[in-house]
Amino acid sequence: MKKYYSITELTREFGVSTRTLRFYEDEGLLHPERRGRTRLYRAADRHLLQEILRGRRIGFTVAEIREIIHVYKEPPGEIGQLKLMMKKIDEKRDELRQKRRDIDETLAELDNAEETCLTRMVEIGVGT
Repeated sequence: MKKYYSITELTREFGVSTRTLRFYEDEGLLHPERRGRTRLYRAADRHLLQEILRGRRIGFTVAEIREIIHVYKEPPGEIGQLKLMMKKIDEKRDELRQKRRDIDETLAELDNAEETCLTRMVEIGVGT
């Protein structure tokens, strides 16, 4: 494993922009070393970026990701982080299930409205 990764290497590997990496740095999630104007990311930064991007894909906010990272760095450490992660996963799962119910209800309403329109068009003699 390499000792350092450049911003270009990480953007290519993970398919993100340099702006994204700088944003995560500004948000305090990543802390690359600096050599002049060059950012040098350690293997730990690379792993952390991988976890940040995973968190974003499953719908966590930057604040939630920051909280999960912070818990890891403080006592009780990894155990606390894992428990918090499980809680956040449950919350996200519940939120998505509710959104699914809301979407299903909206689709049913749209189907009903369409059926009402089609029935009325037949009643007044308009073809579709």
